[in-house]
Amino acid sequence: MFRHFEAAEHEFLRHINCGYGQITTRDVAFPRVHVEVDFQSATNYDDLLEIEVWIARIGGSSFTLAFRASVEGRQAASGKIVVAAMSPATKKSVPLPPGLADSIRPYLREG
Repeated sequence: MFRHFEAAEHEFLRHINCGYGQITTRDVAFPRVHVEVDFQSATNYDDLLEIEVWIARIGGSSFTLAFRASVEGRQAASGKIVVAAMSPATKKSVPLPPGLADSIRPYLREG
């Protein structure tokens, strides 16, 4: 399921014109620092998944993407990915780039 969530993450960011390729520089990288998934029902290999993505939290140096996967209207899984902004040179967290924070803020949905 993580591969599906990761693909949905990239598609979501591309959709809002903020893909990692556009914002990753030598000064900031975006490692995933926490991932989780809860399975509600089984899926089969060839099931067509519909994945809903939204922003669950925006912090100073990280943000959380939330996911809900369903198959034919039946919820199959839910999960989260926490992405941090990090200096590749120091390997320490840095503030989210303002353009990224501004781009994802409209998709913030708590709960």
